[in-house]
Amino acid sequence: MRRKTLIDIVLALLMICVLAVAGCGRKEAQPDTEAQEKISGTIVCAGSTAMQPLVEEAADKFMARNPNVQITVQGGGSGTGLSQVSQGACDIGMSDIFAEEKEGIDASQLVDHKVIVQAFAVVAHPEVGVDSLTKKQLQEIFTGKITNWKEVGGRNQKIFLVNRAKGSGTRATFKKYVLDGMEETKGDVEQDSSGTVHKIVSETPGAISYLGIAYLNDKVKAIKIDGAAPTEEEIASGKYPFWSYGHMYTEGEPSKVEQSFIDYILSDEIQQGLVKEMYYFPVTGMQVERRP
Repeated sequence: MRRKTLIDIVLALLMICVLAVAGCGRKEAQPDTEAQEKISGTIVCAGSTAMQPLVEEAADKFMARNPNVQITVQGGGSGTGLSQVSQGACDIGMSDIFAEEKEGIDASQLVDHKVIVQAFAVVAHPEVGVDSLTKKQLQEIFTGKITNWKEVGGRNQKIFLVNRAKGSGTRATFKKYVLDGMEETKGDVEQDSSGTVHKIVSETPGAISYLGIAYLNDKVKAIKIDGAAPTEEEIASGKYPFWSYGHMYTEGEPSKVEQSFIDYILSDEIQQGLVKEMYYFPVTGMQVERRP
């Protein structure tokens, strides 16, 4: 009887040791949540109105995951974004153009983070009667040589020219890659906000301008350029000329919270999800290189 009792005691002690070791193993496998450093801070982004819708959406998602981070996204145009980030007035300058292309900016002090590829489209009022224009025709329209849609096969309707503001990165991209460096004539109206440009073109008979394709809908007509449309395939093949990188510039190396937000926009979740959903293109898939 004593022998059986001794065996039972030994077995019980062994079981306690086994359970203790297993418990220790499970504890070591659990993440040390207290050691995980939380991201916190504030970020002010300003600049490109073409990039603004995407960055606003990405900021909302990022803040939902990181409640100690506050991100404010403002427009104003690429020139404003580059000027403000170089002056320390904002943390991230959103731009459709390289900083080297902006006069009065010391680009050497800024760090470039290419986050998206964005296509732009020439847009017109839906009833102009034209679906495609050549680069030469666009150049003659925006330099004032062609003033009526009937001259390019459309309706007998005066062309109402909506120019972008001179600080606009979209305008700089249009001038460089569509107008081949020609200066636009003074139009009927000048406006920088992409949303306002869309409203004017959609409501004004004969109107023409250009927008990021994220703003396209059935209220404006997207005009092909030499028969090419603003698609990822046409851009990658070199057929469609009107596109640019979307840049997020920081003054010097970004802070931890700024880098975290930029990394989030470059993540597969955003590049393969939100970027495509909002009619931008992933920067990782672009094979055509452009330099300042």
